[in-house]
Amino acid sequence: MAECIYVFKRFERFWHWSQAGLIMFLMLTAFDIHGTYTIFGFEKAVAYHTIAAWSLIGLWVFAIFWHFTTGEWKQYIPTTEKVVAMMNYYLFGIFKNAPHPFKLTQLRKHNPLQRLAYLAIMVCVGPLIWVTGVLYLFYDNWAAWGLGKLSLEWVANGHIAGAFMMLAFLIAHVYLTTAGHTPMAHIKAMITGWEEVD
Repeated sequence: MAECIYVFKRFERFWHWSQAGLIMFLMLTAFDIHGTYTIFGFEKAVAYHTIAAWSLIGLWVFAIFWHFTTGEWKQYIPTTEKVVAMMNYYLFGIFKNAPHPFKLTQLRKHNPLQRLAYLAIMVCVGPLIWVTGVLYLFYDNWAAWGLGKLSLEWVANGHIAGAFMMLAFLIAHVYLTTAGHTPMAHIKAMITGWEEVD
């Protein structure tokens, strides 16, 4: 029998959707900057990209503060328990209507693969994008900071690599939101906060 539990708090939902919107806008402006297409033009795209990047960094800083002050950081502690079961479910079981191997609760919002993926984004991909983006933005200050020998090409390629990793995560994330008991169940939960569980 299914029941509804309140999983995602108001700030989590705000953070999630604001972050998603800013990341998609950053990707839109980035492809414009690189000349893939022209929507805003190079100068405006750079200005909009910079504003969105600072907004996202501000949101991340506040979200980190929120996670630590509320104890929600514990949701991201990695575990190897049921990792293989989750991989089998996503690779095969989901197509055979197999039961989900993870039981969601208020204290365990993320399955083991989600924990690993979100931790990798927060510890590897995010910092790669932040550091290379800030270095890129303050290129004129490198000599004063003692970074005169740093390669702009390496910084730019690192930023692009981080951005494509984020894009790959975004695509996988959006696809997996459809893996609930209905295709819109997980999306609805991130809008209302309430998740239906067995």
